[in-house]
Amino acid sequence: MAIKLNDKFLNGFVGEHELGAIEDSVKSAHAKLHNKTGLGSDFLGWVDLPVNYNREEFDRIKAAAEKIKASCDILIVIGIGGSYLGARAAIEFCKSPYYNNLKKDTPDIYFAGCNISAQATAELLSICEGKDVCLNVISKSGTTTEPAIAFRIFRDMLIKKYGPDCIRDRVFITTDRQRGTLKAFADEMGCETFVVPDDCGGRFSVLTAVGLLPIAVAGIDIDAMMQGAADAREAYSVCDLAANDCYKYAAYRNILHNKGKKTEILVDYEPCMTMMNEWWKQLYGESEGKDNKGLFPASVVFTTDLHSLGQYIQDGERLIFETILSIADTGAVVTVPGDEANVDGLNFLTGKTLEYVNAMAYKGAVIAHTDGGVPAMILELDSRTAYDFGYMVYFFEKACGISGYILGVNPFNQPGVEAYKKNMFALLGKPGYEDAKAELEARIAD
Repeated sequence: MAIKLNDKFLNGFVGEHELGAIEDSVKSAHAKLHNKTGLGSDFLGWVDLPVNYNREEFDRIKAAAEKIKASCDILIVIGIGGSYLGARAAIEFCKSPYYNNLKKDTPDIYFAGCNISAQATAELLSICEGKDVCLNVISKSGTTTEPAIAFRIFRDMLIKKYGPDCIRDRVFITTDRQRGTLKAFADEMGCETFVVPDDCGGRFSVLTAVGLLPIAVAGIDIDAMMQGAADAREAYSVCDLAANDCYKYAAYRNILHNKGKKTEILVDYEPCMTMMNEWWKQLYGESEGKDNKGLFPASVVFTTDLHSLGQYIQDGERLIFETILSIADTGAVVTVPGDEANVDGLNFLTGKTLEYVNAMAYKGAVIAHTDGGVPAMILELDSRTAYDFGYMVYFFEKACGISGYILGVNPFNQPGVEAYKKNMFALLGKPGYEDAKAELEARIAD
């Protein structure tokens, strides 16, 4: 099993009878998910995706990845939210946070369209100078402000560098199957296109073309990734808390929430998990944060954050619990050397591996935090392979669907995301927003 839930540090915080008490809610959530009778049932394509994906498109993804590898030094992935977080998480988890600095036979991969920062955009344009560049633009509609602006800018860069005919060979578009401005553009220009499925929301789309194309360009085995997800789907299909750690995780989250916990902190001890944390925060924040309900998803990377946020976790308000993701095999071994002078007093660590030291830090921290009143669950992951990533993605997605239904919300919509967009469009002067613009400007002036 790629992931195992260790609940020993919930002792004293959650009683065995409480799991029994929530079991009917878990069974109801399972039925809603698998019978497609719950809220948001039009967006459940991810449930069977690992065994039900389009093989023809999957082969085209691998072929396009080879074409991109052969034709550019840099791939710029343009997207926001679920259109980029999953791919970036996979690349950093399976390869390295330093992927672009590694010696490799694959292109550097940068991400744009996930902000509207002039500084970040200018720096990326500078990085592209003198390099061969391809774009992968990911947007279902093609009109989402941040990626649409970035596409304009980097498309202009390509045309100035290679001429207008370059778009067909250097721009790869992942968008709606049939409609939208980006689909129309791709058809007009002759760009190769891939599909954002109608039945997979953005935060559940990493194992579709949305994430798989840039992941494949990085040289990651997407066949193994899909196999990991398929094995997780099989493992977590049984509605039995005793045998299903995915459902047990969802149950514990809701039990702790009902006890007054307001924040779940995802804890990792490896920097390669930083962007996975960001993907996880979107998955749970966007899925459960509605109707004035839901845990606030936060994250830390220890031991770094033990020297900052660790203080709050140890001694702050007792409104939090930790979910610790522990990786058994990180894929690297570094040993602490000896020092005859023992200037730092650390000769007791001579010959020990950093993995061992890190593990002792993790064990020391979880004991200290639970002693301080912070419940903790541990998710034990085997390693950092593509298979493990696919397995982990499916684990969190399935737990999110179950947890959202237990909570009593629609886990698959995001109505609150639209509010800022309307205000931004009005303030920017988008046609049709004139009355709202005047009202907002008056409020700002006041």
